Amino acid sequence: MNDLRFEIMSSAGYMYELMPDGKAIRVTVNNFKEYCIRYHEYHFNEFRRQIEYIRQGLCSIVPNSFMTFLTVNELEDAVCGKDHIDIELLKRNTQYSNCKNDTPFIQQFWKILSEMFNEEQKKLFLKFVWGRNTLPSCDEEFPQKFSINVLTNRASCKLDRTLPSMDVIDNYSISLYSYGFFLLESRTCSFALHLPVYSSIEIMHERLNYAMTHCSNVDADG
Repeated sequence: MNDLRFEIMSSAGYMYELMPDGKAIRVTVNNFKEYCIRYHEYHFNEFRRQIEYIRQGLCSIVPNSFMTFLTVNELEDAVCGKDHIDIELLKRNTQYSNCKNDTPFIQQFWKILSEMFNEEQKKLFLKFVWGRNTLPSCDEEFPQKFSINVLTNRASCKLDRTLPSMDVIDNYSISLYSYGFFLLESRTCSFALHLPVYSSIEIMHERLNYAMTHCSNVDADG
């Protein structure tokens, strides 16, 4: 105990004196109880300011008077959105470019999301197009609409260079644009998906799954 002083190492890695000139005061049998009290108080309050900021953030979304009425799961839903990806909610908050919501090609897209993707794949898709893996709780809480832009010309599409070369494909007179040789793109900052017109729902499913699986950087556009 002779080497113990009224100072401790903070969580940030610097020395903190538990009382004025604490580094010069040795801990003894007579003052050990006071040392323990000060030690406990310091660690108990060390993150009080950070916790207060978190509390203020929560209260900006959920009124403080409601906090005690919510379970942990209910509070998480209120702050972060529901864990379940509601595709119908997403559809109601979608706008279209170069297509309409009843275009067969778009209907195939929604069929993939609602019927062919499991819950984890839906979260990956949302992360790919928006950088987050939950939706708002209701229509009124959408900060922006989801945008689907159908790419109607080859110049606006990115070719998948892992597939056969352009020269080889052209020799067979294959329509690149229709057969899935182009990559879809996303813009997470604007919550947008740029979608080529694929020739089948199977190809669209494969390209969607490939894009959202291999583009995991949240802050980078895919």
